[in-house]
Amino acid sequence: MTVHHLNELLLVCSILLLFAVAAVRISSRSGLPSLLIYLGIGVAIGVDGIGVEFDDAQLTQLLGYSALVVILAEGGLSTKWRDIRPALPLAAMLSTVGVAVSVGITAAAGRYLVGLEWRQALIIGAVVSSTDAAAVFSVLRRVPLPPRLSGVLEAESGFNDAPVVILVVAFSSVGPVDAWYLLLGKALLELAIGGVIGLGVGWLGAYGLRHVALPASGLYPIAVMAIAVTAYAAGALAHGSGFLAVYVAALILGNAKLPHWPATRGFAEGIGWIAQIGMFVLLGLLVTPHELGDYIVPALLVGLGLTLVARPVSVLVSTIPFRTSWAERTLLSWAGLRGAVPIVLATIPMVYGVDASKDIFNIVFVLVIVYTLVQGPTLPWVAGHLPLGEVDTTSDLGIESAPLERLSGHLLSVSVPGESRMHGVEVGELRLPAGSAVTLVVRDGESFVPSPTTVLRRGDELLVVATDRVRDAAEKRLRAVSTGGKLAGWLSMGNGGGR
Repeated sequence: MTVHHLNELLLVCSILLLFAVAAVRISSRSGLPSLLIYLGIGVAIGVDGIGVEFDDAQLTQLLGYSALVVILAEGGLSTKWRDIRPALPLAAMLSTVGVAVSVGITAAAGRYLVGLEWRQALIIGAVVSSTDAAAVFSVLRRVPLPPRLSGVLEAESGFNDAPVVILVVAFSSVGPVDAWYLLLGKALLELAIGGVIGLGVGWLGAYGLRHVALPASGLYPIAVMAIAVTAYAAGALAHGSGFLAVYVAALILGNAKLPHWPATRGFAEGIGWIAQIGMFVLLGLLVTPHELGDYIVPALLVGLGLTLVARPVSVLVSTIPFRTSWAERTLLSWAGLRGAVPIVLATIPMVYGVDASKDIFNIVFVLVIVYTLVQGPTLPWVAGHLPLGEVDTTSDLGIESAPLERLSGHLLSVSVPGESRMHGVEVGELRLPAGSAVTLVVRDGESFVPSPTTVLRRGDELLVVATDRVRDAAEKRLRAVSTGGKLAGWLSMGNGGGR
């Protein structure tokens, strides 16, 4: 490649990226997941569009895995522990027992409704049984849901990639498939290894970032993402689940109250979008549209079995040990969004040379497109017409922390959201611990030094200085007042837990 070719490539890529960014506006208004638009871009510049020929399934798989690592890291960083903690047992059931049930029923649909061989049917069943993190994170956060349900769906999308990858690789390998109990034992072992490594890397990374002041704020986002990718690589090299490791590590980092967190969160979200755009465009390039006509009916039949039978039954079986209403089960059944993950996983049998692997890829591609078109736009309507209970609309108190290394302290930048119960509270009523104080208030573009009787208002920006010793206690108290008001603590209101 010459410099001239590089310039042309940069021009084309930048124009495509700008178009993809603008397409997010269309996605947000229509309710369609943005993945469909990005896939459409890939198809438009592919062999049946502009004419770019691309058929490298192995490269697509490698880049797809890389993009999934970034997407899972961004999802973990943005997930609040207090929302996901009560959802973990049910999410774990959906990601293991639910996946097994879904694979079996979907494979039966492929075998008896479409006439596929059992090997092909099992591969398709495993591929489409994974909910997509990118689709879930982008769609569900626009849908008002109780925190417990959104936590279940987000945790499931972060957890279920690992067992599904194990199954797809096992079904695609040459030779007879291991007995079910061997597959189960292997899956549990890999999940355990990935979980432990994710916990270790995440904890060590958070500890290091909180106790070593970096010379520039821009280094914190880079370090956080590097730690998350380290968790994936270490988990995979240890023959564990790298996908689970990166999600767990990112979840710990995202709830560790790290310095310069808003900058880190924005950086992670930005590269998460780049990963999604690149992955979807690449997958759109890999498909050959004029070949898809023969796969519409098989994809619809398998999709009906998945959407109307496999997913609801898997949810029903997984929720038996829990107190779950029928409305919640209905929502969980309809919100099993598929996306790029099944399409990426459909490249595995192509790389392994499985018979009719191209047919498998095309069926999965059509299935994802059709049922995303159906489920994505209708999910808000379904959620709005189900008695799901109260929706938590309280905005989290925005706190950014910057270490003051020479002064052995921290400078906390606090943004008071509109729904915060800090509105109307006097500075003195915050009852911050000794060693911390509100030093500046910015209101309507003007800054002033507050007195103990200064009344805080919605939209205020506060600068709070705290010593290292009381920094965590000061942040905990600010969050407690934001959620529980000035009497928080005295009346057991708003204990401020979590980021």
